[in-house]
Amino acid sequence: MKIARIETFVVPPRWLFVRVETQDGAFGWGEASLEGWAESVDGAFEALRDRFIGHDPRRIEDIWQVAYRGGFYRGGPVLMSALAGLEQALWDLKGRHYGVPAWEMLGGQVREFIRAYAWIGGDRPDDVAANAAARREQGFTAVKMNATAELDFLGTPKLLDEVVQRVRAAQAEGMDVGLDFHGRVHKPMAKQLAKLLEPLGLLFIEEPLLSENPEGLAQLSQLVSTPIALGERLYSRWDFKPFLAAGAVDIIQPDLSHAGGILECRKIAAMAEAYDVAVAPHCPLGPLALASCLQLAACTPNLAIQEMSLGIHYNVGHDLLHFVTNKDALTPVEGNLPIPQGPGLGVEIDEAAVREAAKEPHRWRNPVWRYKDGSFAEW
Repeated sequence: MKIARIETFVVPPRWLFVRVETQDGAFGWGEASLEGWAESVDGAFEALRDRFIGHDPRRIEDIWQVAYRGGFYRGGPVLMSALAGLEQALWDLKGRHYGVPAWEMLGGQVREFIRAYAWIGGDRPDDVAANAAARREQGFTAVKMNATAELDFLGTPKLLDEVVQRVRAAQAEGMDVGLDFHGRVHKPMAKQLAKLLEPLGLLFIEEPLLSENPEGLAQLSQLVSTPIALGERLYSRWDFKPFLAAGAVDIIQPDLSHAGGILECRKIAAMAEAYDVAVAPHCPLGPLALASCLQLAACTPNLAIQEMSLGIHYNVGHDLLHFVTNKDALTPVEGNLPIPQGPGLGVEIDEAAVREAAKEPHRWRNPVWRYKDGSFAEW
């Protein structure tokens, strides 16, 4: 069995799908979506094609090692997202070849389902109570929302009070709440806000500071009892290593389409388990990314909860299940996602629909925000 083709498809709303096919017609799908950088990731596949056309697709670890280490320069969001999409597609292909789910080849099943959470509130959080009520009607028991819009290094008590009011509004609708600081909050305000939120019993505070500031995160973790989560901007086990060693994080959030794929994130999760740290994969992306997360959930003891993008504000025109033909595989039941039982990643993709959509590739970009004085503000 040899790889004959590695195809990529830039499809709306902001996804990049990967399809690997062998000389005898076996195939697998993966997702290499990197929000705002689809063209760069797509370009990285030129080198991957040069290296792996003609390679045995079942030798996934060998392909990963060559892709990661063999190009001399390694890591970072673009290269690791391309590698992640390829790796996912190889697990899908291998599982289809042997007629088993990917999780069966990664140690076997440890749970029947995983609790899921959905997004509310948008980029600048608004209509929180109504959105939380709508998610409750869908069966969700947990939601995540952005804490604030853009926030200066020094803000006012009124802005902090508004964050507390939004959390309470969502909780009043019966929701457990995770709060995403999104790297928008700088250290002087993050300390105040985290302390103010502590009595509310949040699931976690996410990226209270950017991962570029590990010292500040370690300090913050000593100030509050609320679990601290981060990891969507870390791309390998080596990136996660110092945060685990420093005790700076309670929940890690690797993105399976950014951090090297399913097996790399399984290795990251095993590292976290040794530090008694939970895993809650980042996944505001497409169906293949979510299906990959569920393969990880199936075989990973310390995976606690799963993000999903159903109805997220970014999914304009195409929602999570648009390209999926067996939609039940990724449909939550009473706020939980079932572990896929089908071979490979367990989802079936409408190939014709993907090819048609890719004829008009998206050019999604995140917004650029500025403070009132005209200086750049973190999105």
